[in-house]
Amino acid sequence: MDRNKDRPSNAPAGEEVEDFGALFETSLRTIKPGEVVRGHVVQVTRDYVTVDVGYKSEGQIPIHEFVGRDGNVEVSEGDEVDVYFDSSEGENGGIALSRSRAEQLKVWTEIERAYQSQTAVEGTIVGKVKGGLKVDIGVSAFLPGSHADIRPARNLDRYIGQRGKFAILKFNRSRGNVVVSRRSVMEREREVLKEETLKLLEEGVILEGQVKNITDYGAFIDLGGIDGLLHITDMSWGRVSHPSEVVKVGDHLKVVILKYDPSRERVSLGMKQIMPDPWSDARDRYPAGTRVKGKVVSLTDYGAFVELEKGIEGLIHVSEMSWTKRVGHPRDVLSEGQEVDVAVLDVDPQNRRISLGLKQTEPNPWDLVRVNHPVGSHVRGKVKSVTDFGIFVGVAEGVDGLVHISDLHWTKKVKHPSELYRKGDDVDAIVLGVDVENERISLGIKQLTPDPWVTLRERYPDGSHVHGKVTSVADFGVFVEIEEGIEGLIHISQLSTERVDKPQNLYKPGDDVEAEVISIDPKERRIALSIKALRRSEERAEVENYLRRERENARFSFQDILSEELPLDRDEGAETKKP
Repeated sequence: MDRNKDRPSNAPAGEEVEDFGALFETSLRTIKPGEVVRGHVVQVTRDYVTVDVGYKSEGQIPIHEFVGRDGNVEVSEGDEVDVYFDSSEGENGGIALSRSRAEQLKVWTEIERAYQSQTAVEGTIVGKVKGGLKVDIGVSAFLPGSHADIRPARNLDRYIGQRGKFAILKFNRSRGNVVVSRRSVMEREREVLKEETLKLLEEGVILEGQVKNITDYGAFIDLGGIDGLLHITDMSWGRVSHPSEVVKVGDHLKVVILKYDPSRERVSLGMKQIMPDPWSDARDRYPAGTRVKGKVVSLTDYGAFVELEKGIEGLIHVSEMSWTKRVGHPRDVLSEGQEVDVAVLDVDPQNRRISLGLKQTEPNPWDLVRVNHPVGSHVRGKVKSVTDFGIFVGVAEGVDGLVHISDLHWTKKVKHPSELYRKGDDVDAIVLGVDVENERISLGIKQLTPDPWVTLRERYPDGSHVHGKVTSVADFGVFVEIEEGIEGLIHISQLSTERVDKPQNLYKPGDDVEAEVISIDPKERRIALSIKALRRSEERAEVENYLRRERENARFSFQDILSEELPLDRDEGAETKKP
């Protein structure tokens, strides 16, 4: 390109030659091949960029050397650019310039300077290679995986695309090899920050930090050159199952220094301590007797924990879940995440406890039991269950009464209630007692009929004779059933008129026995019988019968004598028997 075409046409020719010559001589003295020089962009075309570096002619550089990462041309006419002066003569007679070689030369110079001065260069991680990452610092550099971060990094992919500073570990310009370290730069920066942070560390001081790592038990917070542990229990006043529910890696948050150990450089942090403790006025906000809404957050064998607000949880004990149902496990009534209405029973801010009730939000059916089923009233219901000690009978919806085994029958010996009743049977009973406070109703079935022991004396007065069967034989006597369920005892001393050493020698179960009633005690339900008395009664009866017969015989004989005709001795005037 002719550098004189823009000169004025009326300029003297000699002056043009003199100026051009001077410029030519100057350019030869100042610009030499192999140097990076500053040039002026005079034209941008589709294929080339023309640059004037103050030489006798201009140079053309391929347009692709000015294309950026986004594919756009990053040069315009009039821009000042650094280029590499390759040679003074090209194929077309112009000078050979290179933008890319100038950039590389500058980069290598910067790399060498950074290496010598132990400073950092800027670059972008552009990809992953075997053993590490590829970094663009103007030239391609290798970042070992162990130098990607302060802590060992398992996933190198997350670093791709990040821009940052890198230290030069080693380089070989002739081979084009550069090894860099991100960790070294971070460690140096961390040490500087650490010195400043250590000056601030004191219990109670609030600092801002960044979440670096999360574990099951908490999160590590970078305070600036030194990490502190934010334990899961110090993240929130509320329930936290895992730290990831509250914080995420990279989050910036404010924390308070709870404890600092300079010798071990250990820092314990808290986040909830910055916020007010919700338990401080819990008694005022949740007075006993009030009804509140909450969410079931946990179920245990003994109850359910309900969150009333963040940091405030109360316990519904399994016994407070239903007025009438026997709740085996809280999951039979509630489920996690369920919204429930509860009543506040008691608040203990000091121990951070609130007792809640679920059944208290509904009417208590036991309050009506005493009114609808007073003592002595008659009830009819189905047998709900049979146990060793009695049967439970449904009295009202959700209210069962107990018929104890001793109240099933007046006289029958019941070894197990199943001998008389089965689940689902309809039964009648009498209300014997109502205990609303303990939610108990006592019922009786035998009380529907009169107690046979009350009228037993009328049926078996003392001295009466009874007939029965031997039910059992003991060393002290024999038990005899005189009617269903009613037994009397014949003591060993009353078994015979003669001495008895072993009742087993005289009687065995099933034997028929006749005895005399000696006494009856209805209150103690005892009957004393006696065979000995019976025998004596029989003997007395025989004697009485004998004497009666003798008296009758004597009377008849006397009557016979009187009935005979006696002769009179008229001469002597007296009566005499015939010989």
